[in-house]
Amino acid sequence: MLELVIRAAREAGAILQEYAARGFQVEHKGRINLVTEADLASERHIKQLIASHYPNHRILAEESGASSHASDEYCWIIDPLDGTTNFSHGFPCYAVSIGVEYKGGMVAGAIYDPSRDEMFAAERGGGATCNDRRIQVSDVGQLEKALVVSGFPYDVRERMDEYLPAWREFLNRAQGVRRFGAAAIDMAYVAMGRLEGFWEHGLNAWDTAAGWIIVEEAGGRVTQLDGSPFDNHTPSLLCTNGKVHDEMLAVLRDIKRDNPSR
Repeated sequence: MLELVIRAAREAGAILQEYAARGFQVEHKGRINLVTEADLASERHIKQLIASHYPNHRILAEESGASSHASDEYCWIIDPLDGTTNFSHGFPCYAVSIGVEYKGGMVAGAIYDPSRDEMFAAERGGGATCNDRRIQVSDVGQLEKALVVSGFPYDVRERMDEYLPAWREFLNRAQGVRRFGAAAIDMAYVAMGRLEGFWEHGLNAWDTAAGWIIVEEAGGRVTQLDGSPFDNHTPSLLCTNGKVHDEMLAVLRDIKRDNPSR
């Protein structure tokens, strides 16, 4: 199954690069939420490939929603183009993300960055890899020495006061804070040891499914922003190398305590 996940992600990534080279049309799903021809073509290809091998498995995809195989215990969770805004501007930070869920738990996942030709992959109990080489989270154990990353949900303009306090605190306490605009890349980089932590509000299952298993198999930790157990259907996430997790949770809890409405 992992081989098919990797194949689907790589072939979808090639489709994205073809569109990047020749041009594409962009539509708006919201004020700042985009969809392109490339998203749709990538998703169609992935779904057709899955259906040809596992016709009864459920599929949850960003652009087309959930399939009708409601009784099957397997669900493929697909983001055909994570980082659409980056892609539409020619900014090379985007990815294909595919995770396989079984009875609510992740069993396999892949994140493919076609711009860098980096394939991050994992299956439960088998560890995590990048281009077939084993990866693991970093050894950084203090927030003040950590490079962390976050992003903004699509409702950022309406709820800016809710999201900015965490940025302010982490800018004061971490070594550095970044924003790449692609949650799958953020999680893959935590797994790779390039970053120590990632927090964000307003995520969807297709943003996090593959990254969840890759981070955990690389030795990291994934929870909700309040420290409670994570699942694919909660909109907030904190993932870290495990060593700065409690310190980041403490920052987020302090913000919540000081701003109860947030």
